[in-house]
Amino acid sequence: MRQHLSLTAVIVRDYDEAIAFFVGKLEFELREDTRLDENKRWVVVAPPGSTESGILLAKAANPGQAQAIGNQSGGRVFLFLATDDFERDYDAFRKRGVEFLEEPRREPYGTVAVFEDLYGNRWDLIERI
Repeated sequence: MRQHLSLTAVIVRDYDEAIAFFVGKLEFELREDTRLDENKRWVVVAPPGSTESGILLAKAANPGQAQAIGNQSGGRVFLFLATDDFERDYDAFRKRGVEFLEEPRREPYGTVAVFEDLYGNRWDLIERI
């Protein structure tokens, strides 16, 4: 048997502002943007080169969901963006206005730095050893 995680939902305030961040600042690919009804779209973005996983941008549909925007993991790092060239992506992200919460650090498992998406969810940018 072979399995993989296909999509991870990230609750967003607005589809278009989320697309602008993920595509414009992180240079993710917009894989799908399908209108489902007047208020709901199926929007999938993914890092360049990713073949099996992506992010489903899910617009908050009620006050409870809206409260979770930017805090889907209780303030911990929520998502881990692996790269084959940490310095390239770290520099490019910073130039495009991505806010890092720390300087890059070397750990036994690789080079890593925490950044926040436009809503405050924490991500690791990581190049594994």
